[in-house]
Amino acid sequence: MDYQQARDYLLQKPETIEDYPFGPDVAVYKILGKMFATLGTEKDTDGKPQGRMNLKCDPTEALMLREIFSAVIPGYHMNKKHWNTVILDGSVPQGELKRMIDLSYTLVVKGLPKARRQGLMAKYGEQLE
Repeated sequence: MDYQQARDYLLQKPETIEDYPFGPDVAVYKILGKMFATLGTEKDTDGKPQGRMNLKCDPTEALMLREIFSAVIPGYHMNKKHWNTVILDGSVPQGELKRMIDLSYTLVVKGLPKARRQGLMAKYGEQLE
């Protein structure tokens, strides 16, 4: 999954907005005002732009993913217990990246106030799970 594929998938999540509160270099993806992902680029060792994405994660799973994939590191500029940075270098399978994005989104939805969460469930149902 490259930068554009990641962006497209993030924007498919219900009620997601793309915002740039930190400037034009890092996109922030939010559900009802709560961030569930960031997406930006950095130069790789060859000087080419490479996507980097921050995703929320269960703390135990965050550690496990860091052990399995060298492209998953503690969340850059984030709470490293709850966030991972994923380097979009092609080493993490696309299905796994989608699963990580889905998990991040779901964790943030679960943390929304009950009334807002119920409103989303009424409107989107299984798409949120």
